[in-house]
Amino acid sequence: MLACCWSSKGGSGTTVVAAALAVALSKSRDGALIVDLAGDTPAVLGVTEEPASAGVADWLDVGEAVPADGLARLEVPVRPGLALLSRGSGALRASRSAAFAALLAADPRSVVVDAGAVTPATPDEGAALVGAVAAHADHSLLVVRPCYLALRRAALAPIRPTGVVLVAEAGRALTASDVEQLLGVPVQATVSVTAQVARAVDAGLLASRLPRTLERELRHAA
Repeated sequence: MLACCWSSKGGSGTTVVAAALAVALSKSRDGALIVDLAGDTPAVLGVTEEPASAGVADWLDVGEAVPADGLARLEVPVRPGLALLSRGSGALRASRSAAFAALLAADPRSVVVDAGAVTPATPDEGAALVGAVAAHADHSLLVVRPCYLALRRAALAPIRPTGVVLVAEAGRALTASDVEQLLGVPVQATVSVTAQVARAVDAGLLASRLPRTLERELRHAA
């Protein structure tokens, strides 16, 4: 199973949703892999990265000369059943995006990709890479707040979601039904950023202390 989590606007909560979903899926028999294309996933999961550690960008940059298992060699363990593939350094080149997406789709584990924000202004190669992953994904999940500006950007995004993870905010007039009507896709899950969730994220403890409320809310996301 491959799930690509993305947003149409920075600060929507994509990394937290992707990380929490990966932690929840890691408890299954086959485990899970989380792939970071945005750069913040290690911090949310409490993983310390070496400054020169290689990742997706480096694998893409090497080209066809990379060994068949080269991508797997870059994984780092996060917790039992969960591995992390970091973003790495440099630009995310699109020349090998199809091969990259195909490898993720063929992985026997549940794979969750944190694609970050994807907008019409996203650099072409970055958007092409996310687009390739989303095209191979079983679930292309738009993470969005019930905000008019965010939804307006989502409607103009260069890729289309198969479902929505709605990040609830008190005082918003738009409902899940409004979001579904505006975007034409179902709301798969609605998550609440509670004080417990915020503390786990701020302390980098999401991998070891995933709040049960968040895990329960994401149960049907993918």
